[in-house]
Amino acid sequence: MLSNPIDISSRVSPELSSLIETLISQFETDEPITLSTVRSFIRHEMPEEFDEDENMHHFDVAESVIDELDMLIGQFGESAAAMDFTSVYASEGLTQAIEILMNDDNHEAPPTLEDVHTALLNGLGARLVGDGVLDEDEDDMLLSELENLIDQHGHDALAEDFLRYE
Repeated sequence: MLSNPIDISSRVSPELSSLIETLISQFETDEPITLSTVRSFIRHEMPEEFDEDENMHHFDVAESVIDELDMLIGQFGESAAAMDFTSVYASEGLTQAIEILMNDDNHEAPPTLEDVHTALLNGLGARLVGDGVLDEDEDDMLLSELENLIDQHGHDALAEDFLRYE
């Protein structure tokens, strides 16, 4: 299975992206989750409330999640990796940590996830807590969140790609 060369996650609704992310995290399999797997799960294993919402949704003008998924399958095929259709963003606290590194004049290149990890281990989180930007419990979660991003995207992934703009 080849990864798609364009950022197709930008074409996916937040609802479908979130659903796909949830399914990927819950399935314990060595096989990659495909759009076909997601479609099958939605059709056969989703809670009944979702089916009722989905049927009612067809009265609206907006696309339903299933319609959106069918469109993606039509464009990219059933065997497309579902992970390619998820949008991953850093939490607000991690976004602030990334922005601090991006604005650091001592940094010659754009920071990677590994650079952010090193900065957090060297006290950046504590600094954000001391400045009142983060609560103490948020500081502990930043490292865990960042390590999850590193596991999924690698140490050399540019940190700015995960900024949350709201």
